[in-house]
Amino acid sequence: MEDTTETEKPTRVTGSEAKRVKREALGIADRRKHHTRPASPMKSRAKEPGTQQRVYRFRCYPTEAQAAQLEKTFGACRWVYNEGLALRSGAWERHRVNVGFAETCRALTGWRHSEETSWLQEVSSTVLQQSLRHLDQAFTRFFKGGVKYPRPKRKHRAQDSATYVRTGFRWVEDVERPGTGAVTLAKQTTPLDVRWSRALPAQTLPVRLSVTRDRAGRYFLSLLVEEVIALLPSAFLPGSREPKGVGLDLGLASLVTLDDGTKLEHPRLLRRYAERLAKAQRELHRKVRGSKNREKARRQIARLYALIGDVRRDMLDQFTTRLVRENQVLVVEDLSIVTLLRPARGKGRRRKAKLNQSIIDAGWGELLRQLRYKCEWYGRTLVVVDRFFPSTRRCSACHVKGPKLDLSVREWTCGECGAVHDRDVNAAVNLRDEGMRLYWLVAAALPPGRQVPTVIKASELEECRLVA
Repeated sequence: MEDTTETEKPTRVTGSEAKRVKREALGIADRRKHHTRPASPMKSRAKEPGTQQRVYRFRCYPTEAQAAQLEKTFGACRWVYNEGLALRSGAWERHRVNVGFAETCRALTGWRHSEETSWLQEVSSTVLQQSLRHLDQAFTRFFKGGVKYPRPKRKHRAQDSATYVRTGFRWVEDVERPGTGAVTLAKQTTPLDVRWSRALPAQTLPVRLSVTRDRAGRYFLSLLVEEVIALLPSAFLPGSREPKGVGLDLGLASLVTLDDGTKLEHPRLLRRYAERLAKAQRELHRKVRGSKNREKARRQIARLYALIGDVRRDMLDQFTTRLVRENQVLVVEDLSIVTLLRPARGKGRRRKAKLNQSIIDAGWGELLRQLRYKCEWYGRTLVVVDRFFPSTRRCSACHVKGPKLDLSVREWTCGECGAVHDRDVNAAVNLRDEGMRLYWLVAAALPPGRQVPTVIKASELEECRLVA
């Protein structure tokens, strides 16, 4: 006989009982301001019409007093984030009560007035509220699916950062150098020493800013502004009005291969700095835990990794900017990088581990991210071809799909037409042709006057899929 007993779902506590639990068991005070007005969900701030949100990042050098105050701010933001996570998780696990952003803000007020945690008053309340907002955004992404449950932040693992809204900093623009100025953070009396490598849009007040400190001990100031970014002139093929397209094949032998045969070589930065990293790691393991010499050795390793990251981002930034300026349509393949980086187990795990390291060193995710937002800024179109499209096996001359090719095969000959293909160049040409087909298919379906969308994904166009 089958067991038909169904597992009862937990009952959510709402109404007056939920308010009593929050007040008595969780220590969350009732609403005092505007208590007669019904609570409404908070809306995110919308950008000004016709503008784009852009982040400018600068290196800054705080004084000893400013660094000490920022150290308190980083620690307080981390503590509030973890305490808010524990409060929301415990409220549901023990009492079946949902706690949102507004309740955590009222709990923050209680923490700031408590004798045990009165040190939170040394940090701006708006910065701590932004930490709780980041926690609420993490829960929102989790409930939408695709990401894991929020985890606590660890002191030496998570990045030290603090976000200031407009009420948390003072901005005074320099009259002699428009776009630069003095930035004074809350709870500080003197402006930060910022190295203005470029100017912000003149007479623009930053929407918000973030101060971060990486593992190498460097401080950075990131300012979010809303500006009107001028679109680039349309790129057409010579002698015609057809938009110019380019196919990009991402790989490891060459980082990127274009359909015209141009290749961006893989810099292999981790391999280039392998000896210096190994030497620094050996020095680290010789030091006594908790000693100053060990901290110096750890800082040296962090500087090496920071150098590798800076070189990689600068290389990709210059390359993607050139691609966006020269082409109207950019075509890439829909890569599942997480699947490619599956853990190395069993036979051949060392070879798989080396492959994973090369994929991480290539920075494919950063490359695709830069292409996406630059296409949105400058009026270009990024076409993402389905990952099951046989770009490598299909002959770009006669379109006949050949046999499956091993990764070691760099050139192959089509058995139908006899054309000799470079593996990566052939894939880039096929991606360009398929991407342009999808581009014209979408463009033809748009009503008159409508612009082609910035991103076209083949996975979202079921009728446009080409069966492999």
